[in-house]
Amino acid sequence: MFKRINILPEWAVFFIDIFIMIMSFWMSYLIKNDFSFSQIDKSIVFKNAVILVAISTPVFIFLKTYAGIIRLTTIQDTFKILVAVAMISAGFIIVYLIASTFFHKSFISLTILVINGFIGFVLLILYRIAIKHFFAYFKNLKVDSKYVLIYGATDEGISTKRTLEQQPRMNYRIVAFIDDDLNKKKKVVDGVKVYHSSQLRDIIISEKPEELIIATETLSAEKKNEIVDICLDKGVKVLLTPPVKEWVNGQLSTRQIHNIKIEELLERAPIHIDNEQIANQLKNKRILVTGAAGSIGSEIVRQLASFDPGSIILVDTAESALYESELRLGETHNPGIFKYFIGDVRDYKRMESIFQEFRPHYVYHAAAYKHVPMMELHPYEAVYTNVIGTKNIADLAIQYGVQKFVMISSDKSVNPTNVMGATKRMAEIYVQSLYHSKLEEANNAPETEKSGKLNTLTRFITTRFGNVLGSNGSVIPRFTQQINQGGPITVTHPDISRYFMTIPEACQLVLEAGSMGKGGEIFVFNMGKLVKIVELAKKMIRLSGLTPGVDIDIKYIGLRPGEKLHEELLNTAENTIPTYHDQILIARVREYDYNEVKMNINQLSVLIQSGRNETEIVKLVKSMIPEYLSNNSVYENLDHFKVN
Repeated sequence: MFKRINILPEWAVFFIDIFIMIMSFWMSYLIKNDFSFSQIDKSIVFKNAVILVAISTPVFIFLKTYAGIIRLTTIQDTFKILVAVAMISAGFIIVYLIASTFFHKSFISLTILVINGFIGFVLLILYRIAIKHFFAYFKNLKVDSKYVLIYGATDEGISTKRTLEQQPRMNYRIVAFIDDDLNKKKKVVDGVKVYHSSQLRDIIISEKPEELIIATETLSAEKKNEIVDICLDKGVKVLLTPPVKEWVNGQLSTRQIHNIKIEELLERAPIHIDNEQIANQLKNKRILVTGAAGSIGSEIVRQLASFDPGSIILVDTAESALYESELRLGETHNPGIFKYFIGDVRDYKRMESIFQEFRPHYVYHAAAYKHVPMMELHPYEAVYTNVIGTKNIADLAIQYGVQKFVMISSDKSVNPTNVMGATKRMAEIYVQSLYHSKLEEANNAPETEKSGKLNTLTRFITTRFGNVLGSNGSVIPRFTQQINQGGPITVTHPDISRYFMTIPEACQLVLEAGSMGKGGEIFVFNMGKLVKIVELAKKMIRLSGLTPGVDIDIKYIGLRPGEKLHEELLNTAENTIPTYHDQILIARVREYDYNEVKMNINQLSVLIQSGRNETEIVKLVKSMIPEYLSNNSVYENLDHFKVN
């Protein structure tokens, strides 16, 4: 029965309000006459009560005081009732003035109107509060109550509390607010006591909450991890509210409160980039992005679009992914600035036709094969795309006067142990040596031509970073899938570790490095701390409410072909030069002779075109990169041959 009257009907609220006003009217007369019934002229009171109802009815209808849900009464409802009572009293005064002016009768005193207004307002509020607590009391008797802690005694925290309390199907009981601000300790916010974050363990033990909801945007990743570790140790589920800017029409929905994700625990402090400098360089420019439908390429396109470029030319071989990019970008940006081309960077003629048509000012080269085990099996494809494809785009950039060429490289290019890393290192070497060759050529030009050549010189810039969270084929989506399937989670080695960075963060740094680059640099990003993959797997299992080794097993399958235990960002022979951005460094690397590099890559191209066996291709790559030593690969025997 209680569930059937979960919301009091509007007609019932309306008649209760009218009854309250009549009752307060009688009480006003009693108070005015010292509670003596004999002194009250009941016929006058009755007539005035009729006038009261006649005034109150249209006022309540106009203000819709009955339309709110009583058990969710807020300060806005209180203000509306205050206005209603004031309008009713004003109406009475108008009737009083008319009667006294035209009929010379004073049928009600101003004292009674004041008393009636005060009592009416108080009673209308009190009965709403009484009903609100009545519903709350019976709701709390239900067996499906869920005890919740809210981290953040802020506006977001209060909104979260009220959102949970409005859910009819689940009884959320907010047992405490937790906050880092010592000034809020022992205070009461929206009827709930606030505790300091240092008391979190004790509160969990005493109150035994099932969930903790983080409802603040100011927590660092370190603090989030600390909270999550405490909660997971005590069997408390951790959820997170989205940023306020993502709330629907400024209102939080329970559907938006989600289980905290491992990506949200690996995030770092927001990166600040010089948007003004980037905007000044990119405004009204034609920008070509290769690999534009991939994880990195698509995010680069999205961020570039915010800098008001003239046009962005998206090139990719993946038809479906490029089509999805077209649909997505058309919904959020001016679709007229995007030009879409299905094309392969290995196809020089196809790429030349695009350069010839658009003559881009900037090129962001993100097209590459990146999966280490797959490329270990297919060196032909890795070399053809990552080396020959990069050479094609770099050569065309020179031919068509591109101002800046920004290449996306990988931490796997440092002391490579696999084909993929070696091909990325070769691509780095080619664009660097090409730039230095053209720079030397410009410097050696006659003085009358020197300035012009230097001003039109294509600036080649390389950016190098590690794994990005959530990219296609990365470890986190794979672990999520394995957990959803009931396990086991497969980890290659108990000691394997990786750097991680979010896709938006990586692309922000790519744009910043591209804007600051003068030419020839390899920019290395501060990737933070190495993360042990097995610890990542265990935390993901626990975040899913499961226990590692009990609900989900972790299975070690051995290092995959070409895989390292630990990634590096700098060669052992390299050091770094700081930049004005604390997250971006410049790697100091050896320079290669362009003619020698070009000759070696031309030899590779001949092997590719002739379809020679892949061992010959890898052998030639190893001769070009002395530090390339295969690991857990069929090509390890070539290293012995190289040493001998």
